Amino acid sequence: MSATNGKMRRVVRHKRLRSKISGTAERPRLAVYRSISHIYAQLIDDVEGSTIAAASSLENKDKDSGKISISKVVGESIGRRAAEKGISKIVFDRGGYKYHGRIKAVAEGAREAGLKF
Repeated sequence: MSATNGKMRRVVRHKRLRSKISGTAERPRLAVYRSISHIYAQLIDDVEGSTIAAASSLENKDKDSGKISISKVVGESIGRRAAEKGISKIVFDRGGYKYHGRIKAVAEGAREAGLKF
């Protein structure tokens, strides 16, 4: 299996997932993107087509800790930013990735920060 094949399959999974979920102003979509070295999370209102809040591992200065612990910090960060905007309920969009590892760490961090999904 080539890398392009794996990436294409993820995109297909993500499109299938996106056909079923959508974010609103009251319950935005928490979209997670995972690159090789970083992880990004955004709260998106799909009705307006706007990003409400965002967080990423680029903000984290502690490069010595592992990717999973950094991902959990990103989840906590997006949870705090959502609470500042008065958001407590979200829809989780895993981006076609397995709910495992770094994606799961972001979700757990967001839950610890008070988000419900």
